[in-house]
Amino acid sequence: MLSRFPAPLRWSPGLLLRAGSSRPRGVSAMAGGGGGEEGQLGEFLEYMDRLRNYERSGVPRGAGTDSDDGFDLGRMRRLLRRLGDPHTHYPAVHIAGTKGKGSAAAFLSNIMREQGYNVGCYSSPHLLTIRERISVGEGGGPVSAALLRDLFDQAKEAIDESVESEDGALTHFEVFTALSFLLFSQESVDFAIVEAGLGGARDATNVIRNSELAASVITTIGKEHLAALGGSLQSIAVAKSGIIKEGRPVIIGGPFSTDIEQILRDRAFLTQSPVVSACDPGVRSITRCIGWDYAKPYQSCDIAVKISNDMPLSMELHDVKLQMLGGHQLQNAVTASCTALCLRQLGWDLSDASIRAGLEKTQLPGRSQFLTQDEASVLGLDGASSILIDGAHTEASAKALSDVIRAVESEGPLALIIGMADDKEHLAFAAQLLSGRRPDVVLLTEVRIAGGTARSMPASALKDIWLGVAHDQGIQCTDIGSIAVDESPDSISHLAAASSLRSDKPTLLIGCAYAPFSCDLMKAASCLLQQGLGAEGGTRRGFICVTGSLHMVSSVLQQLQQ
Repeated sequence: MLSRFPAPLRWSPGLLLRAGSSRPRGVSAMAGGGGGEEGQLGEFLEYMDRLRNYERSGVPRGAGTDSDDGFDLGRMRRLLRRLGDPHTHYPAVHIAGTKGKGSAAAFLSNIMREQGYNVGCYSSPHLLTIRERISVGEGGGPVSAALLRDLFDQAKEAIDESVESEDGALTHFEVFTALSFLLFSQESVDFAIVEAGLGGARDATNVIRNSELAASVITTIGKEHLAALGGSLQSIAVAKSGIIKEGRPVIIGGPFSTDIEQILRDRAFLTQSPVVSACDPGVRSITRCIGWDYAKPYQSCDIAVKISNDMPLSMELHDVKLQMLGGHQLQNAVTASCTALCLRQLGWDLSDASIRAGLEKTQLPGRSQFLTQDEASVLGLDGASSILIDGAHTEASAKALSDVIRAVESEGPLALIIGMADDKEHLAFAAQLLSGRRPDVVLLTEVRIAGGTARSMPASALKDIWLGVAHDQGIQCTDIGSIAVDESPDSISHLAAASSLRSDKPTLLIGCAYAPFSCDLMKAASCLLQQGLGAEGGTRRGFICVTGSLHMVSSVLQQLQQ
């Protein structure tokens, strides 16, 4: 394969294992067990917890911009130099974007794995364990605790030296990113897929040089981390365009407004980078229908690509069964497919069959994830309601979630359980979800973020926002106050009495729980829905959606794991 890759992307991998290390280079990096593995990471997790962590504290203003306020990439480069510059030992695709970059990375990783490549994938954040951020090999699961522990032991001396020389300024994200690059080198990956953390230009991942970069991908541009990325959509686009490198192709997902797309294309023009657009007139995609397989939905899609611009690309797939639901995930699949076709044009061996198989295999926890009946039972739910968990937390993702709910569940009462960080678009998020299929119950709560509630939006403030948006949209609603999550179904029944679910003019119930989210709140939501349905509800099932943050999703999955 390497002999077919363009000359600028050939390299001579270094052996970065320390002298005396006996682990053979082909040993699998896949996780082999359950939650018990985390016990092997005590020293590592304690060390990482002492580093500066902006996921916990929030990102400083301007930190992601290419300015004096931006993160210092020199710090990252100096750390990598101490580790032997592992990021220069393999080709990589670098993915940035407000939304969709994690899904695009997962789609592309699976496509490459289906073709038989040894793929390393780095993404963030994680839901249950930090090991999820790194996957290596054919299986695609989280790196094993033992391998991560051994990797840290090998690198600790160099990391300690860097922490000291940088006066303690190294961050949690920088160190873990460097460890992922080191692991990919040690595991002799054929290919790395690297998801940017924040923005692009000053993100710690943006140390990949054009000599190792196979392609850049920019999925979407949206209003998230506005202050950290310059305060406008235009400044966000400029920051994310910083991953485009000299002479290397860039795949843009979209759809973008004209001015935003022009910013990306202007950067590509300056770097003489071919542009492939997933919204090119020669790209067609459509969802034919929603099907069900073992009580879980999928969307049957057609994807056709016929581009003859900077890079001629061609593919036609019918009846692709995507487990990732919604029009936004179809667009992410198209973006990943265009990236795969671009790599094929560059000399990588990638068949249409591998693209199809990789797309169909991909699923990500917390992205339009339906719980099984068994999983609902584990959480103590009686099966009277379907459960959907989704990490939506922006205006655009709220609209996408609303479309998914409308597509898969047209009958039965709907409850939303929402907890959000304090720096999100709370009003726009509420407006989108109330503009779609109208919920019957909305319960607001607080979410633990990186182990604490310092960045959580207070439940009472969220409730006031939702009451205000409902009023503005002319929705009749009732403030049911606060709910104690450990209340019995009988004690919750008086709240449902305030509802008019069974009347011609239904009332939206809006309440909140002041304690951090737990799955007991799902039981309360189910009880409210069933009380509202009453005896004449027949076979109609309720529908409960937990959303507002990936940390909400993480709470559900943690309780399932326990």
